[in-house]
Amino acid sequence: MNNKKMPNVGQVDKAKDFKKTLKKLIHYLNEHHLILIIIFIFAIGSTIFSIVGPKILGNATTELFNGVIAKLTNNGSINFNKIYHILLILLALYLVSALFSYIQGYLMSGVTQKTTYRMRKEISEKINRLPLSYFDKKTHGEVLSTIINDVDTLQQGLNQSATQLITSITTIIGILVMMLSINVTITLLTLLILPISTFMMLIVVKYSQKYFADQQRYLANINGQIEEMYSNHIVVKAFNAENKVLKKFNKDNDELYKCGWKSQFISGIMHPIMNFLGNLSYVIVAIVGSIYASKGIITVGNIQSFIQYSKQFTNPIGQLAQISNMIQSMIAASERIFEFLETPEESKDTTHPIDTTNIVGEVTFEHVSFGYEPNQVIIKDFNTKARAGSKIAIVGPTGAGKTTLVKLLMRYYDLNSGSIKIDGHDIRDFRRSDLRKLFGMVLQDTWLFNGTIMENLRYGKLDATDDEVIAAAKTAHVHHFIQTLPESYHMVLNEETNNVSSGQKQLLTIARAVLANPKILILDEATSNVDTRTEILIQKAMDELMKGRTTFIIAHRLSTIKNADLILVLNNGDIVEQGNHQELLNKNGFYAKLYQSQFDRTK
Repeated sequence: MNNKKMPNVGQVDKAKDFKKTLKKLIHYLNEHHLILIIIFIFAIGSTIFSIVGPKILGNATTELFNGVIAKLTNNGSINFNKIYHILLILLALYLVSALFSYIQGYLMSGVTQKTTYRMRKEISEKINRLPLSYFDKKTHGEVLSTIINDVDTLQQGLNQSATQLITSITTIIGILVMMLSINVTITLLTLLILPISTFMMLIVVKYSQKYFADQQRYLANINGQIEEMYSNHIVVKAFNAENKVLKKFNKDNDELYKCGWKSQFISGIMHPIMNFLGNLSYVIVAIVGSIYASKGIITVGNIQSFIQYSKQFTNPIGQLAQISNMIQSMIAASERIFEFLETPEESKDTTHPIDTTNIVGEVTFEHVSFGYEPNQVIIKDFNTKARAGSKIAIVGPTGAGKTTLVKLLMRYYDLNSGSIKIDGHDIRDFRRSDLRKLFGMVLQDTWLFNGTIMENLRYGKLDATDDEVIAAAKTAHVHHFIQTLPESYHMVLNEETNNVSSGQKQLLTIARAVLANPKILILDEATSNVDTRTEILIQKAMDELMKGRTTFIIAHRLSTIKNADLILVLNNGDIVEQGNHQELLNKNGFYAKLYQSQFDRTK
């Protein structure tokens, strides 16, 4: 029987529709069907050659035993030539088996890598075709888990499970056939141990699974607590909450210790149980085999072969138990991947797109209505017109629909009804990529990537020269700051981009927008993260930048939009007021109250 310690048994991730997902996966692998057939043949061949080995080795043992007995009784001698011949055949079989195993492993690795490469490529392309609404409904962790963890799980499952499943089943059938060919009675006696060991395994799994599940739950709790403590350690220290968080951590850590100890102890019982049953099987084979050998029913070599086969018989059974868990996880991961790949995409672009070469930037909103959910309309019958080159400020309380309006303008979402037009052309008549090239954006949430400052700024115009990048930085009043940094424009921003301040990051994103030189600008709280002095410099730079360009400015700080040509005051998705700064103050309405409330807070 198997002396190998059984693996830990915990919660297994299962697919909602195993058969349907398996069919999809098989269909997905169909392009490699010829290689998979070859892998199947070589896997079976490797297993068969390996199984035959103990039987041939038993023949060598029998020949040696008979030679020794003949020599002792002076009736002959040991036939070493025959033994050498048998051993050479055995060596050849094992070499062929190893070669077959190497070939099928090499081919399967190739199929696995090509499949996951194709899958990652399709996922990457799919991301760019998905509507923004998909990412609004999913957390970043869920999307990343599909792209990284689920593909890795599929890769590992294909590489390890597919051929192991074939070899395990072939090994069980082959060994059973070889054991029956030696002696049916001893085979049946040996198989009696199997249901006993299976029953014992089920009992251990039943009791250990509960503790493994609890262990995973408490481990997740502890990981979450540690992440919170490290990411918010300043807050913890500021409120003197060290003892509180430590008390909570120690409580869960104690529970994790108890569950971990019980799960490991119970699963550890499996080894001595299987070892005892294995030894019992050896005793049965040795006693019954010796009796049969003394009666001439079987040979001594047959006993040796049988012991080897009985030892090997439970190995593939244990492997199948492990493989079944891995296959369940692999299919569950595949199901999530296919769900991602089958997610409805953005509506296709028009087949006859409008040329954007001569666009000047006049924007018209006509009876625009939109809601993220059909029964929750945020923007209702929105109408306005922005002349080319004008500055349009959008203000209002949180949740009024300011940022949503900009998302609609760039066609991140399609309207429920109405239309948005640029130079008289509906935005749906443009290619999305062409439409978005018309816009330059500076958002409240800065986004910079791990790379040099030069690379980050050039993101606004990939073919820009160094001189163009530096000129844009000067316009955004960030050139002097960059020159004070180590390595200047070639300083690398780290992954968290925390080696520059929030205000400096905002200035860099403004320079990036300057470099893009768009027809239409969108500034969403573009100066929210800079100090008053820097804000004044940016406002001057923006005045130059906005000349000749249609600009939409979303602002909470109303002092920054005094020079806007038109201010749209939004509340609950409707334009409640519109006009320039002075006109709106004179009305003494909603805008005037907003402005006055901010003025009062600054006193």
